[in-house]
Amino acid sequence: LIILCLSQTMDTEAIVIRIKTPSGDMDSSVDCPALLNFNDLLVAIRDVMPEATVTAFEYEDEVGDRITVRSDEELKAMLSYYYNTASEQRVNGLLPDPLQIFPRGKERRTVGRSRAGGRAGGRMNAQDISYQEQLGHGNGGTVYKAFHVLSRRVLAVKVIPLDITAELQKQIMSELEILYKCDSPYIITFFSAFFVENRISICTEFMDGGSLDVYKRIPEHVLGRIAVAVVKGLTYLWSLKILHRDVKPSNMLVNTRGQVKLCDFGVSTQLVNSIAKTYVGTNAYMAPERISGEQYGIHADVWSVGISFMEVGSASAHLLLCVCDPPVLPVGPFSETFVHFVTQCMRRLPKERPAPNNLMDHAFIVQFNDGNAEVVSMWVCRCLEERRAQQAQGRV
Repeated sequence: LIILCLSQTMDTEAIVIRIKTPSGDMDSSVDCPALLNFNDLLVAIRDVMPEATVTAFEYEDEVGDRITVRSDEELKAMLSYYYNTASEQRVNGLLPDPLQIFPRGKERRTVGRSRAGGRAGGRMNAQDISYQEQLGHGNGGTVYKAFHVLSRRVLAVKVIPLDITAELQKQIMSELEILYKCDSPYIITFFSAFFVENRISICTEFMDGGSLDVYKRIPEHVLGRIAVAVVKGLTYLWSLKILHRDVKPSNMLVNTRGQVKLCDFGVSTQLVNSIAKTYVGTNAYMAPERISGEQYGIHADVWSVGISFMEVGSASAHLLLCVCDPPVLPVGPFSETFVHFVTQCMRRLPKERPAPNNLMDHAFIVQFNDGNAEVVSMWVCRCLEERRAQQAQGRV
């Protein structure tokens, strides 16, 4: 699927276009709808449906009637209708639904491709995966660097032992289906998942820089650009009405190209619950309302953003659970905008934290929202080189 890198006239928050197809839905993040034209969207639809000749698409109005779009003018009318609907949802305190479109055309008689679409040659299984090295281990399971023989692709495979019934295994696999539809440069690419006896293996894109928790204090000019990517990734998930539920440095990945991506978000309620029952432990990144067992929503993710960047910015190895007063950044080594960003994210009351559509407008995020991946790339490469040198010195 071609990611439509376009932008919105209403505000800085991306919108999501959901392409409805016979084999399932595919979501595409759109940053600049003002630049979107009919042919661009048609190309994206044809990438999703190579077996069909698509000449137009439809959307539903407020009474459920289908309206056909065949031109730029009709596309603008569709976007105008969507903006009005989205504004009403925001006024009512809701996240806007994705803009759903229904392709129209004739089917070609060709061999169909898998639901995973060209990502890794279809669904994967244990027999086709060669495990190379262990990357990490924690309460949630073990992560390996692996090689998928059929697609000749390097993967990260997370293996989680779970003592659950076959019925729950089926439910988890069904809930993970939405990962095939996630399409954002700030979200880790999902390839497949499968159970072998009582272990689930989740196959995703490999990020050669690893997670932020293995790095020392991150300088602010790098941290700012990482924060931009994290907020954009979360904004995309929230636009799909997905809570991450586990925002923390170990779930923020980087690579030597300067990309930053989120992983391990809680799309499967059963998987989240099963892991919680199987593994005992506390989460220092949880918002106070979650620790207290209260109801929580998107603002709990916002808290976790604040405490995560407080940790990686100050190199604090362990932060205590925050049920009462939030921790405060030390004065001096940080800019006012960064301190304000973290402080706002970690307001004690959820309603006092920034709303999702306001995070991108914060001065700290705006300052570093320049698309300069080279800054992150150079920092990752330098850190990896220093790590290799230290390891070599230790072997002498």
